[in-house]
Amino acid sequence: MRASLIICILTFGLSAPALSAQEKLPLKLIASTPLPGFTGDLDHFGVDFQGGRLFLASEDQKTVEVFDLRTGKRTHSIKGFGQPLTMAYLAGSDRLIVTDGGDTDAVQLVDCKEYKIIDTLKLGPGVDHGVYSPIDKNFYVENGGGPGSKTHVLTIIDTTSFKPVGEVAGLPGDSNEGMVIDHAGKKLYVNLTGSDEVGVIDLATRQLAARWPLPADAHVAHAIALDEPHHRLFTATRKPALFIVFDIDTGKVVSTLPCVGVNSDMSLDAAHKRIYVTGSETATVIEQRDADHYEHIAEVPTAYRAKSSIFVPELKRLYVADSGKGKPEAKLALQIFEVQ
Repeated sequence: MRASLIICILTFGLSAPALSAQEKLPLKLIASTPLPGFTGDLDHFGVDFQGGRLFLASEDQKTVEVFDLRTGKRTHSIKGFGQPLTMAYLAGSDRLIVTDGGDTDAVQLVDCKEYKIIDTLKLGPGVDHGVYSPIDKNFYVENGGGPGSKTHVLTIIDTTSFKPVGEVAGLPGDSNEGMVIDHAGKKLYVNLTGSDEVGVIDLATRQLAARWPLPADAHVAHAIALDEPHHRLFTATRKPALFIVFDIDTGKVVSTLPCVGVNSDMSLDAAHKRIYVTGSETATVIEQRDADHYEHIAEVPTAYRAKSSIFVPELKRLYVADSGKGKPEAKLALQIFEVQ
């Protein structure tokens, strides 16, 4: 009896700190929507905040899935894509613009009342990432590259007419990864994976205005986010997994920290002075002390290849997509985390 009591006390003593640490995690899982039968990668998100909808690209299923933003319940499945990748919701017209890669190499326009594709715009090879500017209402789409190409372009699509109106040509490498546009709609920042640089594009001239090299041993930058009040740009590489802070006035690196691998998305939580980087198995949480000083404060458990995410600051929620590429037994799902 006494031995049992000692074991019980020791067990409690060892588990109490773990429980305490768990309670103090900066993100709390509040809901999970399983996606039975789904396989492969879930790519990027789109949000219709006023309509309470969350959109998610499902590559293998060739669909864009629609969820209730507050409950996480899956409500619709939009079909007809080849390989949906990135998207932007157009609130004024209740439409969704989606990059469609693979063998399709197009941009699709979706009617979000009927949940169907209503127009298709064919582009060059290598269609993948896209970013929307609410200032000029243009959608900037990576294409024109593909394996072996020395350069690629960003095609500029007027989302009102759904027609191309120009391009940013001559970007180094066969492709790029994450892109972000400043609030004034003047500059576009892009991860140039082909040259291990961050590119700065002047949207008035549609020219590559600056190229900032990554640290010498950093390669394959994917996730990206912009902190304009502090004049900082954040990016994250995969080889190795590294969080990097640039001064946007000088183009110089001011800080680096380890982060989760296989990262794909990153969000700035300005209210809590945090950055969330999502990758495989965890979400890295980094706290911003000031413009030049950052601290890694947590690795929040997620799931296999849970690399795609989106932060909705109005709800204080981070939405994470659990993928399954390369792991047949993986259980795909939508996870919803609440900021603590």
